Amino acid sequence: MAVTKSARKSIRQNKRRRARNITYIKKMKDLIKRVRTLVSEGKKQEAEKLLSQVYKILDKSAKVGIIKKNTASRKKARLTKLTKSQQPANPEQ
Repeated sequence: MAVTKSARKSIRQNKRRRARNITYIKKMKDLIKRVRTLVSEGKKQEAEKLLSQVYKILDKSAKVGIIKKNTASRKKARLTKLTKSQQPANPEQ
C-alpha cells in the first residue's frame, strides 16, 4: 500500500481516470460492434446512421487521450469503407 501522501493521492487519481477511460472504451467498442453487426445483417441504412455516433466517440476519445489520433482516423476509415462497400450481390440478376 502507498505510504506517502502523494502516493495515496496518485492512487485516487488513477482510480478516477481508469473509470473514465473504461467508459470511453466500452462506448467505443459497443458502437463499433453494433455497426459491424448491422452491416453483416445487411442493414446498411441503419449502420450509416450510426456512423456519426461512432465518429463522435472516436474523436472524443482521441481528444481525451484514450486512443491516438491516427488510430481514431484508421478506425473511422475502415468502418466507412465497410459500410460503403456492402453492395447488393449481382444487382443485374
